[in-house]
Amino acid sequence: MMNRNFNRGKKFAFFFPVAVLIALVLGYVVMFLWNLILPEAAHAGKLNYWQALGLLVLCRILFGNFGRGGGCKGRPGFGRGGRYMREKWHNMNPNERAKFRSEWRERCKQRNQRDSR
Repeated sequence: MMNRNFNRGKKFAFFFPVAVLIALVLGYVVMFLWNLILPEAAHAGKLNYWQALGLLVLCRILFGNFGRGGGCKGRPGFGRGGRYMREKWHNMNPNERAKFRSEWRERCKQRNQRDSR
């Protein structure tokens, strides 16, 4: 059996430089796109690299999170490709599936009405 601490360290040693590289590249992408589009379209000033990286971090703070990406945390079945929900769906009879669909549609309607206010 492998030592888990070694495995985590190995993962960190691989993913940390990859994450830094992705952040550096995304900073340049934001700077390039901003300077290509917005000065002419919206009469905005040009950005340097550090301003673009700061804008990227600001957007991540305002619109995202710094945790693991995507998914519904704390809700079973939505992680790992929804395996739990697929099993649950296959174990339902047609009446239960119809009820589930109608409840889900109702939830979506309520969310859309709340968001449109």
